Amino acid sequence: MARALRKRKKVGPRRRIARGLPVGARVKCSDNSGAKVLQIIGVKGYKGPKNRLPSASVGDLVIVAVKEGKPDLVHTVQRAVIIRQRAPFRRKNGEVIMFEDNAAVLIKPDNSPRGTEIKGPVAREAVERFPALSGVASMVV
Repeated sequence: MARALRKRKKVGPRRRIARGLPVGARVKCSDNSGAKVLQIIGVKGYKGPKNRLPSASVGDLVIVAVKEGKPDLVHTVQRAVIIRQRAPFRRKNGEVIMFEDNAAVLIKPDNSPRGTEIKGPVAREAVERFPALSGVASMVV
């Protein structure tokens, strides 16, 4: 049987990272865009078994609802990138990385960050996939 070949658009190189943030998880917003707490409501590009909750990991593009923050941002749907997760994940060189909290950064439609600075460390996997994050990150781990 012949299958139709389809081309998929990729944001950047994607590695297999343990997914630690399912839909419904609340994450901290660690930029200065005005949002404080975000709730994941969708994961872009997730493909999995039927009835399984989509989940995200470091470097994934997610759809979030702003739960706390400035009044003009609260209860709006935004796009964000996961930059830290508490669940440990393994890198290609064998080291295991784990952060103290789960955090995300709001981004614009052109994949550039909405804020002008990011508080705390940013995982290298997120910066490789979204290079514009490196310009506003205080440190990349």
